[in-house]
Amino acid sequence: MDRRIFHGSVTVSDLGQALVAKFNRGNLRAQQFTRGGKVIVQIATSGKPLSGGTTALTVYLEQVEDGVAVQVGEQAWLGIAASIGTTLLWVWRNPFNLIHRLDDIAQDVENLQISEQVWNEIENYARMKGATFELSERFRRMTCEYCGTANPVGESRCLACGAPLGEVQPNTCPNCGFLIKFGERVCPNCNQSI
Repeated sequence: MDRRIFHGSVTVSDLGQALVAKFNRGNLRAQQFTRGGKVIVQIATSGKPLSGGTTALTVYLEQVEDGVAVQVGEQAWLGIAASIGTTLLWVWRNPFNLIHRLDDIAQDVENLQISEQVWNEIENYARMKGATFELSERFRRMTCEYCGTANPVGESRCLACGAPLGEVQPNTCPNCGFLIKFGERVCPNCNQSI
């Protein structure tokens, strides 16, 4: 499963509603529900699609301290593979059957691109809300413990007083790799003890 964190003023409920609004159309159906503080959006082909095979995809949205963590599950594609196989069988029997299966082929190609379309929609929505992959504001500066001066991340010594800044440098969670501040005892991403 692919996971990305968007830093900024994005809420999981608004992002979930945007995904439902985008994908609840045509042969696709989308629904949103909440479970344990996470918003889950399921996108799937309708029970009896007019053309093409069936597919499904689940998107997990979780509010983290600096924005939203998004995880997209693996797409179920067996229904699409069966539809493509049926098309190949029909064309093998009679090449003119291809004309009757063009709608199915077009729908199958569109269904294979759902995962990519979901990521595009998430990124567009995050961009519209001003959220980015960049480091959140809380990691852009480090405060010197001796003089209180703000310094850029990565500086080895304070720009004002020359004191070492090693103790205030950000670190990563050993469980999930999320960037954490020095002194944090619980990861804001995975809620595991550090």
